[in-house]
Amino acid sequence: MNHIFRSLLAAVLIGMAASRAPALDSPVPSRPNIVYILCDDLGIGDVHAFNPDRCKIPTPNFDRLATQGMRFTDAHATSALCTPSRYGILTGRYNWRSPLQTGVLNGDSLPLLEPGRLTVPAMLKTFGYTTVVLGKWHLGLQWDAQRYHGSIIDGPLQHGFDHFYGISASLDMPPFAWIDDTRFTEFPSATKKFVRNGPAAPSFEAVDMLPTLRKKAVDFLNAHAVRAGETAAAKQPFFLYIALPSPHTPLVPSAKWQGKSPLGTYGDYVMETDDEVGQIIDALDAANLGSSTLIYFTSDNGFAPYVGVKPLEAKGHFPSAQFRGYKSDIWDGGHRIPLIVRWPGVVKPGSTYEPMVSLSDLTATTAQITGFKVPDNAGEDSVSMLPALRGDPKPIRDFEIQHSMDGNFAVRLGSWKLELCAGSGGWALPERAAIKQHLPKVQLYDLSNDIGEQHNVQAEHPDLVAKLTALIEKSVNDGRTTPGKPQKNDVKVDIWKPVTTAEDTKND
Repeated sequence: MNHIFRSLLAAVLIGMAASRAPALDSPVPSRPNIVYILCDDLGIGDVHAFNPDRCKIPTPNFDRLATQGMRFTDAHATSALCTPSRYGILTGRYNWRSPLQTGVLNGDSLPLLEPGRLTVPAMLKTFGYTTVVLGKWHLGLQWDAQRYHGSIIDGPLQHGFDHFYGISASLDMPPFAWIDDTRFTEFPSATKKFVRNGPAAPSFEAVDMLPTLRKKAVDFLNAHAVRAGETAAAKQPFFLYIALPSPHTPLVPSAKWQGKSPLGTYGDYVMETDDEVGQIIDALDAANLGSSTLIYFTSDNGFAPYVGVKPLEAKGHFPSAQFRGYKSDIWDGGHRIPLIVRWPGVVKPGSTYEPMVSLSDLTATTAQITGFKVPDNAGEDSVSMLPALRGDPKPIRDFEIQHSMDGNFAVRLGSWKLELCAGSGGWALPERAAIKQHLPKVQLYDLSNDIGEQHNVQAEHPDLVAKLTALIEKSVNDGRTTPGKPQKNDVKVDIWKPVTTAEDTKND
């Protein structure tokens, strides 16, 4: 095993010069519609199809989607937090190459996406796609001189989207007000509290957000329905990015769903989220769009422990399934997420893909499907999932870099995982506490026999620790982890982070 590992590592370190995604050898549906449904803080264990023995929340619609498509059992967000993982989804670039090295943006933060950065919607617009984002943006907005009274001059519409209807950030971050393209639909002249206090539109209520987004999505799909006498190929293709606010705090299930789950309000909110997703999928199929649409369903990071993880686990519900940690952590529970892809005619119903993939892979996958040539300065960390979608069981990735709330790095290569911190990199075990416990400054796990990351074997494998550390350093220094010309990071990236407590970032 060590010989095989060393050979693989050597191949990776010698320049990473060949793509793992083979060229197409048979046709796929030309330029499908793409629907990307992103939940907020939904743990991999919150979906029954991924955690059948220890998920106590009914998720019939998520599970139905799994029977219609492919489950990815080793899928990861690029970060254990929402802003950085959303950056990776839209750009195919690791978030830590940007100025955001730790934590998340606030509701009134300036844009993280730099001008000219290629995004998935911008790519698709070159092929005539209509591009729409509904829901939580959380990548920063820049207003004109009038600020909230004026217009957004740097937001979704400046980064490839034709239309935006949603909120600036998480549902617990002010301003609490709907935005339609570039302006508030109602000025935030009131003050409200949804976990945090802040300016709010007088009529805005957090409980209305899920139903409103579902209605907006259904209306969009109905407007693009394939009518009698039409063909899907004759319709203008679309990219619909639905960024749901749930089950992130505040936990606000509507009256219809309150008390439906034996697990309390969190379970109610997950059940409502499942139902809203089901209604969106039903509307898409009723509009005769199902056969021509590629659907992604996933989450931006792991379960948020501050909603009350201990009471849930005491009742037999484990939102991180068998994985250690939760949102914010470098351990897999922080960033291993449910991912289901449905694409009739391409993806085999009820199938499973076990090798590692990343949410950053949307960029390269979309490019290979459409025939777009990604320039060297874009999609630097994105690998095409198309071979996997078409049933090839081989790994598409040699390795993957992972990132925690406090900016700590990890790398996965095969079953080995190296973490450059003594603690969790987040809330579960802050670095100061880990140091007080005299824990080693790095962690090494063999996930093939320790999926729960319980047995740190760094002391037994110093050469392996050194080689994997070098792989992280090379990934940083090259400005990319895929074939192509080396690129520059936006800021100096230090893979060894100073000790922090992370206490001020709870509920991000």
